[in-house]
Amino acid sequence: MANSKRDLFLKRRLRVRNKLRAVNAGRLRLSVHRSNKNISAQLIDDVNGVTLASASSLEKDLGIIGKNNVEAAAKVGTAIAERAKKAGVEEAYFDRGGFLFHGKVKALADAAREAGLKI
Repeated sequence: MANSKRDLFLKRRLRVRNKLRAVNAGRLRLSVHRSNKNISAQLIDDVNGVTLASASSLEKDLGIIGKNNVEAAAKVGTAIAERAKKAGVEEAYFDRGGFLFHGKVKALADAAREAGLKI
């Protein structure tokens, strides 16, 4: 029986998340979600179950509403890094979920690194 695309995505997401849990030493998780139209990122503290910072391409102050491209993802990455610094966070694990580390997801991670967040 062949797996559907959704099943393969869920397996990949769980595999990535379980590997992060295995090496997590109290560090926070930078979780990325990409839809067909938008991209968002959250800085999550799994120990306390709290989201400390978030950024999305839906936010009006970023000026990227309606744009679904690599530049929009880079702006979201820069915004999440700035908000993480405001929250006092210097480093986090990058949780790409089930998404491949390519294109918009890679642009978000690179922009967050350039803005000073250790991933």
